[in-house]
Amino acid sequence: MSDTPFRSGFVSIIGRPNVGKSTLLNRILGEKIVITSDKPQTTRNRIQGIHNVPGAQIVFIDTPGIHQARSRLNKYMVEVALSSIREVDLVLFLVEANQKPGEQEQEIIDVLAGSTAPVFLVINKVDTTEKGAVLERIAAYKDRYPFREIVPVSAQTGDGVDRLVALVRDVLPEGPVYFPDDILTDVPERFIAAEIIREKVFRLTRDEVPYATAVEVDSFKEREDGGLVSIAATITVERDSQKGIIIGKKGAMLKRIGSAARVEIEHLLNTKVFLELFVRVRKDWSEDARMLKELGYT
Repeated sequence: MSDTPFRSGFVSIIGRPNVGKSTLLNRILGEKIVITSDKPQTTRNRIQGIHNVPGAQIVFIDTPGIHQARSRLNKYMVEVALSSIREVDLVLFLVEANQKPGEQEQEIIDVLAGSTAPVFLVINKVDTTEKGAVLERIAAYKDRYPFREIVPVSAQTGDGVDRLVALVRDVLPEGPVYFPDDILTDVPERFIAAEIIREKVFRLTRDEVPYATAVEVDSFKEREDGGLVSIAATITVERDSQKGIIIGKKGAMLKRIGSAARVEIEHLLNTKVFLELFVRVRKDWSEDARMLKELGYT
């Protein structure tokens, strides 16, 4: 029996929108549990990813990007991210290798000043820039905050990610096993299915449509013999014009969204899926406290 104490803890991944937080979590877990797109503010909720390594269990928390929030929905997203800083054993502050620190980054650093948890600066997307630029980013940040570690990585290629995980493990306190070792996340499958559908809206539509969209899974039924899962989901938008875009000419866009989502949900569930999508309009739902609660943003 090993005398080495078991370590465990919660690690929040924070940063401004679109720096690769969700991509990093998916890379660490080796499985996609968090949706991604090239559009900012894709992530709206905090999602926990459970990573087991020898002698430790690390619970990573993916958070929405911290930004200047205007709508009630966006204010909710920022509060979700900020609240995660106050509840964890370690914070990973993710920045881009090809982006000089600006006002947003400094505002996040100012928030971190009130945190009692150690902070790693993680410089992502090193595969997109030269080594000299990475060294410049390290120099630009290292005097702004007493970071415990500064770790360059590429969430896209995996470069440096194993080293990051090892460093995270070493600073976690002794602790219990919080989750069974055979699960990757504590969120239910129906939540991930709704997020996958929303991701396809983000990837296939443009302008304001993705940001005006929410998805609810209305029913999630598994056949008794395990041969098929039947899912019905509703896509909510704020305008009739957005509904028209989501449906598309003769239903073509809705079919594309459904087909792309179904393939990914089948991979997630490892079974055939029958997916039925509906679209409804709820005017200005992102500013309506009751609708936000109904859609799960509470």
